[in-house]
Amino acid sequence: MALFGLGVFTLAAHAADLPELTPAFVANNMWVLIGAILVIFMNAGFAMVETGLCRSKNAVNILTKNLIVFGVAVSSYWLIGYSLMYGDAVVPGWVFLKGLFFDPTVTAEMIKDGALVPTVDFLFQAAFAGTSATIVSGMVAERIKFMPFVIFSAIKRGIIYPLGSAWIWNSGGWLKQIGFLDFAGSTAVHSMGAWGGLVGAIILGPRIGKFVDGRAVAIPGHNLSIATLGALILWICWYGFNGGSELAMNQNVPYICVTTTLSAAAGGIAAAMFSQITGGKPDLSMIINGILAGLVSITAGCNDIPLGASWIVGFIGGTLVVFSVGWIDKLRIDDPVGAWSVHGTNGIWGTLAVGLFARNHGLFYGHGLRQLGIQVVGVLAIAVEAILTGIILWNILAVIFDGIRVTDSEEIEGLDIGEHGMEAYPDFAPTAR
Repeated sequence: MALFGLGVFTLAAHAADLPELTPAFVANNMWVLIGAILVIFMNAGFAMVETGLCRSKNAVNILTKNLIVFGVAVSSYWLIGYSLMYGDAVVPGWVFLKGLFFDPTVTAEMIKDGALVPTVDFLFQAAFAGTSATIVSGMVAERIKFMPFVIFSAIKRGIIYPLGSAWIWNSGGWLKQIGFLDFAGSTAVHSMGAWGGLVGAIILGPRIGKFVDGRAVAIPGHNLSIATLGALILWICWYGFNGGSELAMNQNVPYICVTTTLSAAAGGIAAAMFSQITGGKPDLSMIINGILAGLVSITAGCNDIPLGASWIVGFIGGTLVVFSVGWIDKLRIDDPVGAWSVHGTNGIWGTLAVGLFARNHGLFYGHGLRQLGIQVVGVLAIAVEAILTGIILWNILAVIFDGIRVTDSEEIEGLDIGEHGMEAYPDFAPTAR
């Protein structure tokens, strides 16, 4: 009781030092807090999509990874990642740091200026770090050991992700300084996660039975109902992802939400059309990924791309995802849920689309090739950082854990039993009879 009373007194004392909250301060912080909550809920969407598009014998493993990875990502980002991303320059333009953790103090100036309080800003940025971690999960699904994945996620989100994203979003970052534009993270979040996952997928190798006699064999997911639900959850939560990235509640937020909607809609339409053309019938899993591809595609330029152009960007993204899945198969890379095609291919496309379609910067609006060239530099810089660090980290983990892949027998039986000793659907499993 004494400690509780002391805490209330301290809070009241701090509150007494601050001016009355302004409407702008309340609106901005409330909206970004809601945006952070929506972005955190994206973990549910990713878990549903990944679980539904994979086999039932691995459902517990996938759900466990998606659940624990957010806790791990937030913890490592709180410890050091936020400081690495938004700290002071240590190596100007390249490396930033401001100690461990962050200072949650609210000042009178923040209230007067309608600025975000540190805790709201941290929560929103930590939610982004957690989202990036889930992209890797889909690409290495159904054959990776649990602990190497968890440790990779902690280091990726605590160190690798903030180091690279600081180049883009820290005011002193070198990509920021040359004019690279990535409003909500097509490259900073989606490509960053996809490159690390691609390296992991290559090192792991394909699942047993994925490639037979040089041909890719489809391994259908076990529950397209929950995969569809996951896609709809992600679509809704993306309004927090893109709209919240305005970091204020102003006239731009509804515009951002509309460009996001149009791009997602066009991506789903394109994927339905081209899966019918290439496969003879519209493929639900492709439509799911087409919607997500549209969302990823518009993320970099959702604040500056005109409405009509946003539909075009999404349509191209939905088209690309269909063909990218085939390209990845031809390279004999096993990506169980098409995560590279959604987040990697379309993270790149969405970033380049800014240089083409952005009203105030794009080639098609009379601004020349300069911005497109800068966008190419940013895409390549993050690719190099993510690939090199991914190769180093995955190989170190492989040495520590005597390989990062489960045994053949565990893979055949299912990771639910081998890694967790439980089943998602015990009433329907042969071992329960």
